Order: sequence, then C-alpha cells, then structure tokens
Amino acid sequence: MSDTKLPTVELGKGGPLVGAQGLGCMGMSEFYGPTDTTEALATLDAALEAGVTLYDTADMYGFGANEELIGPFVRANRDQVVIATKFAIERRAEDPTYRKVRNDPAYIRQAVDGSLKRLGIDVIDLYYMHRRDPGVPLAESIGAMAELVQAGKVRHLGLSEVTGAELREAHAVHPIAAVQSEWSLFTRDVERAVVPTAAELGVALVPYSPLGRGFLTGSFAQAGELTEGDFRHSQPRFTGDNAAANAALIAPIQQIAAERGVTAAQVALAWVQQRAQVHNLTVVPIPGTRKRTRLAENVAGAVLKLTDAELAKLEPIAGEVTGDRYADMQFTFAGRE
Repeated sequence: MSDTKLPTVELGKGGPLVGAQGLGCMGMSEFYGPTDTTEALATLDAALEAGVTLYDTADMYGFGANEELIGPFVRANRDQVVIATKFAIERRAEDPTYRKVRNDPAYIRQAVDGSLKRLGIDVIDLYYMHRRDPGVPLAESIGAMAELVQAGKVRHLGLSEVTGAELREAHAVHPIAAVQSEWSLFTRDVERAVVPTAAELGVALVPYSPLGRGFLTGSFAQAGELTEGDFRHSQPRFTGDNAAANAALIAPIQQIAAERGVTAAQVALAWVQQRAQVHNLTVVPIPGTRKRTRLAENVAGAVLKLTDAELAKLEPIAGEVTGDRYADMQFTFAGRE
C-alpha cells in the first residue's frame, strides 16, 4: 500500500486527466516470467488507491490475455480508470515467434473490435498505434483511427515509437494525445526530435521501461540471472560484454539512492518525471510491476525531486550504454530518424 497520492496532469492538450504516473500491465501476462495472478490483480487495486489512473496494455500482450485479465478491473472502476491499449503488432498463437507490423485500415478496424470485446467495454480511452509500418501511408492509418473516434469506439489517439516527423504528420490529420516511447536514464534517443515536437504540439510523452526493464534498479546484472522464458534474454544490452559494461553505469544511481535514503528505482523514476520541467511537456511514465510493494515504491519515486547536482551526476549515463534496445530494431524508430 502506498502512502503517496499522485498529482494529476492532462494527458496531452485536450486529453484526459490522469495520475502523474501510470501502470504498465504487460508483465502480468507475459514476457517477464511466471506471474502470481492474485497479486497482480491486487496491484491494480493498490495502484488506483494511490492515484494511478492510466493503465497500459496491448492486444499483443499474451495474445490478448492481458486485456482479458485487466478487463474486470477496468469495468469495476470505469469512471476512474483511463485505459490505454494498442494495435499494430500481429502475432499468431500457433507460431509464438511470428511478428508482423500492420497499420492498414482493415486491420485497425478489426483490432479495435477485438480489444473492446476482450476488455468488455464500449470505448477505449487512449488507442495507440503500437508500431509504425512505413509501407502504409501514415495518413491512411491515422484516418482510420480518427474514424474510430467518430464512431465512439475510441476517445483519444496515441502513437508509439514514431519519429518527430511522423508525429507532426499524424497530428495534422487528427490530434494526438500521447506518444509512448522508451525513455530512461539508459535510453534518451527520443529527446532528439520526438520530445521537442511533442512539446511544440502539446502532446504528452508516456515513457515505457523507465526503469530500463529493471536493469536500473540493480535487480539483475545480466540476463542469465533471469528465469527461463524471460524475453530480456534476447535483448543485447543485458547479455555478454554489454551487460557487464552497462552494469557499471548504474553506480551513480545507487550512490544517490544511498545518500537520499531511497531506492535506485525511485531515483530513476524521479529523473524521468523531471523531464517534464526540462522539456516543458507532460510526462507520464508507466513502470510495469506485478507486486504491491513495488507499486508503492514506484509511486513514491514520482514525487521525489532530484537536485541539480544529482541530475548532473546522472547526465552521462545514457551516452555510455552499449548494445541495442532490441535484437530486431524494426520495433523502434531507429533508421527512420
């Protein structure tokens, strides 16, 4: 249980009011090893009590199982919960390795109906294009998403892992409330073009993996320590020489945490949260967790303020990270920006 109550912010110009920190629900169904479902569901309730109102899922998490898992919680708290889900990464249960990015209008219309059914709701608060397929004209995809708003199936539109130019083009077709991208002390590529464009247009930034998929917390130093089936085994930053080099980079985080009497996770989250003031835009990180204790820790990190001296110690970290974010970089904006 958290004693911290989150402040609220507007998720983009004209967007919904949400707690200043959201909750990533992906790991409750897949990717990070076995889950205690009872504890995961209790974490959803604890998050809402702490003022977390933005809950993030996607149709591809657990082949739809994540939407089904959190659906009863969303329905029970519909007036308080802002539910965000995503389309674009097509998967096949019969072939777990299959991945295809789809942005065509027919697929979008099919995907939204599937998400609505699994969640058991009439309207999605924030609907993201999970990944961009450069082979489909962006105007066609955003136009199809805009039709969902007109049809009352979606309230607000979002994009994930797009370039600054793509955000600008999409926003000209229909207002974009939020952009979701990886943003942390380990990953700052988004600051080059996406962040300034979002700030100019009044679009919120929703950083995913603000804890570097747990690496910034010191909870593991290499993927070999993780359970079998954990997808971090496939991420270059957490294996081999990259892992050893990157593990040494978190020392300043741990030092600041020790001096302040807080955790490394709280320092990392405070850094992300303070990007709002640095770049003059709304920032709503969505750290993922399946445990109430971690939830309380994360929420407390949202209101921690780092000093200028502390921020200066953390500044060099991202520039020294080795290894790509994904083994297959088609799932980022690398190469398009």
